[in-house]
Amino acid sequence: MTENVFYQAPSVTRTARERLNGHRAIVIWFTGLSGAGKTTLANALEAELHRQGRRTLVLDGDNVRQGLCSDLGFSAKDRHENLRRVGEMARMTMEAGVITLAAFISPFEEDRARVRDIVGPENLFEIYVRCPLAVCETRDVKGLYRKARQGEISHFTGVSAPYEEPTSAYLVLDTSVLSASECVGRMLESLQSRLALPGG
Repeated sequence: MTENVFYQAPSVTRTARERLNGHRAIVIWFTGLSGAGKTTLANALEAELHRQGRRTLVLDGDNVRQGLCSDLGFSAKDRHENLRRVGEMARMTMEAGVITLAAFISPFEEDRARVRDIVGPENLFEIYVRCPLAVCETRDVKGLYRKARQGEISHFTGVSAPYEEPTSAYLVLDTSVLSASECVGRMLESLQSRLALPGG
């Protein structure tokens, strides 16, 4: 129930925080299959943005599930709630003036659309980290695909659960043919205008 809950306006606005930081705050959302390279690219991009003096934060699926969402399982309902919470958290860190990089499989367009609504379409930069399933399985450092193939993990995206490819991502990076450094270069080029302050 939220009928007795009221919004409290901040004394320091997002715009003021962005001016202090010298860049706009946005949410960069990485989606793709397990093993496609979402977290690898998020961390690599964050390292470069940090080197440039920008305020950043990476939200990773595994890390979030060890804290904020540790009470959730992997049912459809729980997966929807997991991404709702992440969307709200990304909105708050963005309002704090931080460039938030979120790396989540987020297999359904419905959930990605809800995140877009939460943070605002103008604030979301969606990156589809595309990689063929066969290649992702060869990178199975966590052994998750092997367990899924053996029936030890149910509802595993790409094996026993679907992945709906984004149709309107701002950037598509195929990590089966592009190196991490090439991907970072393309991301930085695409993000340059999105991070610039008005009149900057």
